[in-house]
Amino acid sequence: MSNLRQASFVVLFVATFCSQHALAERPNVVVIMSDDQGGGDYGFVGNEIIRTPQLDAMHDRSGYLSNFYVSPVCAPTRASLMTGRYNYRTRCVDTYVGRAMMDTNEITMAEFLRDAGYRTGIYGKWHMGDNYPLRAMDQGFQDSLVHRGGGIGQPSDPIGAEGKYTNPTLLKNGDEVQMKGYCTDIYFDAAMEFIGESVGRGENFFTYIATNAPHGPFHDVPPKLYEEYRNVDFTPILVNKIPEKRKQKEFDKLARIAAMITNIDENVGRLFEKLDQLGIGQNTIVIYLNDNGPNTMRFVGDMRGMKTHVDNGGIRSPLLFHWPAKVSQDQTSAAMCAHIDILPTILDACEVDVPPGVQLDGRSFLPLLTQDQATWAKRQLVFQSHRGNVPQLFNHFALHEENWKLVHPSGFGTEKLDGPPKLQLYDLSQDPRQKKDLAASHPKVVERLSNAYKTWFTDVSSSRPDNYAAPRIVIGTEHEPVTVLTRQDWRHSQGRPWAAGSNGFWLLENPEAGNYTIEIILASDDSSSGKATIKIGDVTSTIPITAKQQRGHTASVKIDEGELKLSIDLDFGGQVQGPHQVVLTRN
Repeated sequence: MSNLRQASFVVLFVATFCSQHALAERPNVVVIMSDDQGGGDYGFVGNEIIRTPQLDAMHDRSGYLSNFYVSPVCAPTRASLMTGRYNYRTRCVDTYVGRAMMDTNEITMAEFLRDAGYRTGIYGKWHMGDNYPLRAMDQGFQDSLVHRGGGIGQPSDPIGAEGKYTNPTLLKNGDEVQMKGYCTDIYFDAAMEFIGESVGRGENFFTYIATNAPHGPFHDVPPKLYEEYRNVDFTPILVNKIPEKRKQKEFDKLARIAAMITNIDENVGRLFEKLDQLGIGQNTIVIYLNDNGPNTMRFVGDMRGMKTHVDNGGIRSPLLFHWPAKVSQDQTSAAMCAHIDILPTILDACEVDVPPGVQLDGRSFLPLLTQDQATWAKRQLVFQSHRGNVPQLFNHFALHEENWKLVHPSGFGTEKLDGPPKLQLYDLSQDPRQKKDLAASHPKVVERLSNAYKTWFTDVSSSRPDNYAAPRIVIGTEHEPVTVLTRQDWRHSQGRPWAAGSNGFWLLENPEAGNYTIEIILASDDSSSGKATIKIGDVTSTIPITAKQQRGHTASVKIDEGELKLSIDLDFGGQVQGPHQVVLTRN
């Protein structure tokens, strides 16, 4: 070897060693978030029925935030988690019909960490857009194994794989792949493989494991665990008394939910074993939380409420923060924190700066877990979610300020208010179950907090021009040559959004005019004959629908450049409805 080549080799070796050493000094990051688990479904918070021994052990050796909040439903929580911003700033305002898509100008946790040199991978549920440029793989995740939509068993399922928690068809970096095993096990297996590869390459990693369990449907659960729970008396964790004739059915559902939760717990144990085997357990941050309240009216500790509620049972989650290198196992805090704080906390821990001009709503809670006497400035947090295209002032919201909770629980399914809001006020330090409304006796507090809420609502509603416009799906690019459109992301126009007779349309953007093949997919192969009227932009085309044929109804259409609306009316003897799915392929 020549002296010049030898010197170059030494420089390269030293540079590589120093780079890997610098990476090794930064923590790795794993965020685990379950779906519909609920803040009371853990042994360490007092649940004596649902077994979570691995999470209980994690709690005993981790930092713990006992006053942590999320949104009442899943997609808003995910948008806030990924961006450190209130979801109303991100255009992700609901859970379906095109309103669970996040604006692509948002900078995600994956993008921050990827740009800082981390490998990034997601496994499970994304729920903020199924098509380019909205997918997780378009928003900073370099490795992606996910299901479509808000869960398996929804209209976004790949054809032929509907509702399969066992042996599901998932999207691996954009491609449909038939998997073997139970979905939660698959996610953890893939995440651990990704982690092992990252360690082998000497790279830091950010791994996001977002299970769709214990979200329904409940027909397909781990059989061994289901058998263990099948004859359990769930009475101790029921909030309301169940009539005897309904008890068997309710207990069976709870047995299935419990089986899914314990399965997640077992996988958490497997993950920690893997981290220790790789020798990285000390300097890997592992965070665990649930995305909203429980999916049945069950035990939530000393609170009231469930999923979709803005009462505390619907918006509270334990936050476990395991980082042995920096956080002692007895470090706990009751400071009020929320999903918007996870991103700035992770960036703080990883020493990643927020670029100038990027506005975060959250703040780092790392000092609460690393310092004995950390200061935590007084703050207000707001949680609001309801159905509809545009959020409405005072509709289904809660504002928290230290012990005060101002809330208007008008109902998640209520799109618009009928009459003035009837605000409720609670002192959570004295009344965590929200039994004594203090609004009448503390009118000045109600007025002050109400004004603060209105200021917040105005602020988050004006983050960009046309703040609540739905994002568009971009078609015909090399990033997604074949676009599968589902009812998850259509803009609903007729009937109940996912019911058999419903209809809707998709908001698209075509970067360049071109010829496309449009395939119409029906919900099943038992339909009668009819016709389909396809309208996209200024183009209208009609094709026959053959009876007893789910797929293969195609049309060739030239699609103009620009922003377009695609609608398809299926006419079966005068009964008009929308398609189950549509496939667009650029020719």
